[in-house]
Amino acid sequence: MGMIVDYTSLDLETTGLNPKRDRIIEIGAIKVRNGKAVEEFWELVNPGRVLEEKICGLTGIGNEMLVEAPEIGEVIGRLLEFIGDDVLVGHRVLFDYSFVKKAAVNNSLVFEKEGIDTLKLSRKLLPELESKSLASVCRYYGIEHKAHRALGDARATSELYWKLARQFYRENEKEFQTKPLIYQAKKEGPVSRRQKERLYKLMDRHKLTIAYNIDKLTRNEADRIMDQILAEYGR
Repeated sequence: MGMIVDYTSLDLETTGLNPKRDRIIEIGAIKVRNGKAVEEFWELVNPGRVLEEKICGLTGIGNEMLVEAPEIGEVIGRLLEFIGDDVLVGHRVLFDYSFVKKAAVNNSLVFEKEGIDTLKLSRKLLPELESKSLASVCRYYGIEHKAHRALGDARATSELYWKLARQFYRENEKEFQTKPLIYQAKKEGPVSRRQKERLYKLMDRHKLTIAYNIDKLTRNEADRIMDQILAEYGR
């Protein structure tokens, strides 16, 4: 297998770092053919919860921007169709893959991929750099980069892949081969009526409001929130 020249560069912004608890708020993907970007995919996603201030500050995405945005169930099929059979390229690509895989499974879709991780390439091939973050490596190569926005990160990652490939591929072919992306995800059902009733009772009893749209919770999320309330406030 020669150097990968056809792929999709993928980046997400999310409510946090754990695909089991957090959700996608922005998707950016670049379809590349023979090293050239030929098509882009971009979408804001309503996560069904209020964003924490630190996420708004990091991304520049405000809650008001997501009110009218589609939910992931309306977007995930189109994203998977856009990616098609492509290899995924990403900076810490397993992170982005795990969120997409979780969303796909929850919507009864199959998503199994191979990928190339520019973070792992940077760690292997640029040991002299103190930081291997996307922003730092892009700065090193003079790559234009709008950080912490999905499409900007996807564009920068794609360009970084090409910079690394042109400089290092001949002596490091093995490092540039695709690897299976592995993340185990189980489908989560929607919150039950009984769970909603119990959660509303707890909130009323303790005079609480929560930063979630209760109707959009999964069963696991509802249980987790109730466990947190019980641990902090008791019954």
